[in-house]
Amino acid sequence: MALEYSRSGAKVWAKEKIKGFYMCPISPVGDDLHIDEAALRNNIDALIDMGLDGLVVGGFFAEGWNLTPTQWVRFHEVVAEAGRGKIPLWTIILDPCVHTAIEKLDVVQNLGFEGAEIINPVVQLRTDNEIFDWFKYLTDKSDLAVCLYRTPVSGKVLGHDLMRRLADIDTVVAVKQGAGPRGETLKLRRDLRDDFLVLDPNEAVFLDELRMGGQCVWGELSYILYGKKRYLVDEYRALAAQGKWEEARAKSMELSDIRLLMEETLLWKIIQTATYAATIASIKIWFDAIGLKGGRMIPPVAELEPAEAEKLRGTLVDLGIC
Repeated sequence: MALEYSRSGAKVWAKEKIKGFYMCPISPVGDDLHIDEAALRNNIDALIDMGLDGLVVGGFFAEGWNLTPTQWVRFHEVVAEAGRGKIPLWTIILDPCVHTAIEKLDVVQNLGFEGAEIINPVVQLRTDNEIFDWFKYLTDKSDLAVCLYRTPVSGKVLGHDLMRRLADIDTVVAVKQGAGPRGETLKLRRDLRDDFLVLDPNEAVFLDELRMGGQCVWGELSYILYGKKRYLVDEYRALAAQGKWEEARAKSMELSDIRLLMEETLLWKIIQTATYAATIASIKIWFDAIGLKGGRMIPPVAELEPAEAEKLRGTLVDLGIC
């Protein structure tokens, strides 16, 4: 399908387009241990109704790494059928093989996706020149907009010098800054070109982001997981838009207990294991509790222990999330 932007205009397009909350939903799985297509469609409809600004699908949270190539393509077909023309769609590419990544980019472009978040190759390629050549080869073969994923999960955090080189590629429009303290985000934003987006995947700092040049919470699940408390985000954003920063901060702080639960349930497990696998079972329980479809885990990843699941459900009720 035709893209909304040209290669040379991709960065300007992204700066104007990518705002608000681009969330990474999980994938609902049925008792047959395959993606539940009907549930996936229902989830996409519900996420659109929530007012999300975009979806970034098929990544670690979505178990995209645990799908066969055929299943991966079918998953994206269903997402496109449910969401195309209703909400911006991005995929996540996790493959170390650049040729596989290019094939997947061709698939999703034909399905109407706007771009792809792409991790640097997790095996073999480690030097700055090797990683740059990998991305240069990929972007020479595809016109889709690319968001880099700067994370220790990749095995190699993209350094600042390499980031400067990658940001100069026409279709590389953004980075999901998932490595290091907040100061890294701010420094990258200062050091890199003005038309390049440095996206912080942490809603807890979004109010500060709005004051300091940020414009999008990219690649996490907070707005979805807040459930019945989601309105607090809408209220603090509205206050911020009016320049009522202190009132906005007070409203934002009402989410502190839920953010702490997210840290304990999700973020600390990712930090401790350098993977997302240990978090997904908890998120599925959370999805089911707030009226979305979570379902089973795709083997060999284990389900959450029943006692842990029951404890999490009880905490969600106590916090007024569901």
